[in-house]
Amino acid sequence: MTQTGTPDTAAAPVAAVPPGGPRAAPGEEVRTVRLPGLTLTVRSRPAETADLPPALFVHGLGGSSQNWSVLMERLTDAVDGQALDLPGFGHSPPPDDGDYSLAGHTRAVVRLLEADGRGPVHLFGNSLGGAVATRIAATRPDLVRTLTLISPALPEIPPQRSALPTALVSVPGVAQAFGRATRNWTAERRTRSVLSLCYGDPARVDEELFADATREYARRMELPYFRDAMVRSTRGLVSAYTLGGQHALWRQAERVLAPVLLVYGVRDKLVSFRMARRACATFRDARLLALPESGHVAMMEHPEAVSREFRQLLRTAEPTDETSGRS
Repeated sequence: MTQTGTPDTAAAPVAAVPPGGPRAAPGEEVRTVRLPGLTLTVRSRPAETADLPPALFVHGLGGSSQNWSVLMERLTDAVDGQALDLPGFGHSPPPDDGDYSLAGHTRAVVRLLEADGRGPVHLFGNSLGGAVATRIAATRPDLVRTLTLISPALPEIPPQRSALPTALVSVPGVAQAFGRATRNWTAERRTRSVLSLCYGDPARVDEELFADATREYARRMELPYFRDAMVRSTRGLVSAYTLGGQHALWRQAERVLAPVLLVYGVRDKLVSFRMARRACATFRDARLLALPESGHVAMMEHPEAVSREFRQLLRTAEPTDETSGRS
């Protein structure tokens, strides 16, 4: 996919999120960015000093900008961090064109970067967000300083057995059948199921975090577009796995020039740890952080390890930056 470098000059001014919108943790700010045909919720953690480089964090399928809150807090002395809710997820409404393809999500992130004028950024991506970030780094190198990929959803065919139910959501009729089979599930049961799938050790989730996750899941279930965003985004990702030529994700990974940090969890049920070997061999300038106890969301399970390794990447990529501090 080729993107132009022309900024979106028609972007409307940003505005604060109205009362009743997404909650911000202490020290965070949440705003709404309105672009033609697209509205995005952006969560930020201002840097401790004004001269720190910008970073953008992109969540995975079914996630939100809140997935990055802990890691962003740990990096306030290293980067000026922002995380967005992809269209149809978190508190971002669906895009006007209804495009939930990988290309559609990628365009949304690129438009945000161009409208904010913050690039190049240290770009982070988890799962679906990792595929989006890979595509941006390959096609818009002017926007990316470094690339940190946490369990990136790069093509794995066939997928490991524990990931098959998620992939099958893209098959027509399967999502409806699953919805009928689970219609009596409580929000607590649904949340426990998601955490069990995403965490290497679900016991790391304390009662307060579980309660917050349950309330958020219940809120999303009430949104009229929730299932559509999930199903069509899954379908878009699966479709991207079949692309060939210059649009193939592994081919695009080969083209990434920015230094790359790869983070894989040995207990990941969605992206097999065996893909770490291929990723290390594909990206030109890559370093690997392997976490034996982690699952699919290492930035939530092991933020201290991810933060520490990113600082090492930052020292290598920008040796003149002041990157010391807490891990």
